This record gives sequence, C-alpha cells and structure tokens, in this order.
Amino acid sequence: MAVCLVLGGAGFIGSHLVDALLRAGHRVRVFDRPHLDRLIDASRGGAVEMFTGDFLDPHCLEPAVRGADAVFHLVSTTLPKTSNDNPMYDVETNVLGSLRLLELCRRHAVRRIVFASSGGTVYGVPRSVPVTEGDPTLPICSYGIHKLAIEKYLHLFQALHGLDYRVLRPPNVYGPRQRLDTAQGAVGVFLDRALRGQPIRIWGDGGVVRDYVYVEDAVQGFVKALAFEGETRVFNLGTGVGLSLKALVAAIERLLGRPVPVEYLPARPVDVPVNVLDASLAGRHLDWRATTPLEEGLRRTCEWLRGSR
Repeated sequence: MAVCLVLGGAGFIGSHLVDALLRAGHRVRVFDRPHLDRLIDASRGGAVEMFTGDFLDPHCLEPAVRGADAVFHLVSTTLPKTSNDNPMYDVETNVLGSLRLLELCRRHAVRRIVFASSGGTVYGVPRSVPVTEGDPTLPICSYGIHKLAIEKYLHLFQALHGLDYRVLRPPNVYGPRQRLDTAQGAVGVFLDRALRGQPIRIWGDGGVVRDYVYVEDAVQGFVKALAFEGETRVFNLGTGVGLSLKALVAAIERLLGRPVPVEYLPARPVDVPVNVLDASLAGRHLDWRATTPLEEGLRRTCEWLRGSR
C-alpha cells in the first residue's frame, strides 16, 4: 500500500483515478483548487485526505507532497484549443509550476511521479497511424509543447537525482464527470448538446479522426504504471481505433434513437486531421488495454448526464 497524492484529483480524470487507487488499497491524498464544486464527494467519507491551494505556490503544495510515496500529476492550467492564445502563460504556469513540483518531490524523497501527458497533442500531424511512442513529436499547439517539456524535465530529474517517473499519453478521454463548462471533450459536449435538443457544433467538415478511450480504462493505466518496475517510461493509452466526428455523431444518434442536428463551423488550425494511438507498449509492459466498447462508454456517459441534470 502506497501513499498516493493525486494533483487535480477533484477533476474529471483525477476523481476516477482516486476511486481506482482506493479500490486498489492505497492511501490517497488529493490536491486541487479551493472551492471546487466538483470536490471529491465529502472526501469519500473520510477515506481521502484533502489539500487545496494554488498549484503554482510551492508553499501550498509542500504539505501535500510531504510523506507521499507517489505523485500523480494531472494538473494543467490551459487547454489545447486556447493554449496558442498565450504561449508565455502556458509555459509560465505549466512548465515552471511542474519544475517546482519536481523539486519538492526530490526534496521529500517521493518514490515515483506518474505524469498525465497528452497522446492527442504531443505528436502533432502524424506521419503514419496508429502513432507509436517512437514517432516524431511535433505538436502544433503550445499545450502539446508544454507536456513534452515536462516529460523532458522528468527525465532530467531522474538522471540527476534518481527521481523515478512514468509518462502516460492518453488520447481523447471521455466518460462520466467530464467537464462541460470548458467545451473540452467531444463526447461529453456532443452528448450534452444532443440531450438538450441543441445542434452539435463541429469545427470543419466532420472528417477529423480521433481515438476515444473510456475514463475508467484510462485510469487503470495510471494504476498499473504505479506498480511497473521495468525500464520503459513512456506509454500511449489509446484504443488503436479511429473515429471521425461524423461517425461519433452517428453513434450518438443510434444511442438516442433519433437524428441530431449538426452545425458546421470553420476548421481550426490547432486540430490535426487524425490522431490514433498504438498502445502495444502498454499492453506488453503494463498488461493494459482499453476494454470498454464505445457504445457502452457512450451509454454510461449519457446516463450520467441525464442523472446530473
């Protein structure tokens, strides 16, 4: 049993990770912003130790890091679609904040950091699909660049200080508790608009292809990465199956049993035409694979959306 700190543990992926770590028998701490309306259900009945504060302030972070065996870093201050608007802010908050975190982890002898990178942005426009961990990383948004920079600093701290780490690169994660206020995540946003009787908005002609992995599958990769003792440190967490936005709309229509109106908007330069991940390394070393079919994941997400209204 390890003492696990989840940075961003009150959010979408983080709250599912907290649940998975508790089921695995670990002691769990959560650090997130104060006054979040998505705070972990009254600290899961006291099973979770809560810390709140500013991720960029090491004085706020230090009490949470002290005594932790492992740190799961899921915090990001920006989104892919807006990170190019202010790259300096993106770097100052994400990269510098993460460097302060790494220094705290070194100082307090944290055994391992598991970092949530981005399989959807770090590769940029792929030369072939599915994309492997060894393919070029040429992101076209600042978000992907800051994720790669943090990956490199993790390697540096391992080389200089022996701070162990694992990097996980999930693609488009979806499922219950997905944030809708940021309009980030096609599955949640599309389903929500369809349930409200509003047209689904698509940037471009709907031909953009993405790899969608259900959130409970994704967090199992994080839990397995905590225990893995091999040399490999970077893993994709994809399904290996691509789905166009048009095909996603069609799947939602089948689920709801009715047509859904679609509004097409001008394409965005930040959207690569296709992103599908090869997760063979995760399968081979972590014994991980995505097991939830899209139809089942959509059904569960739809039930959550209906129940949360």
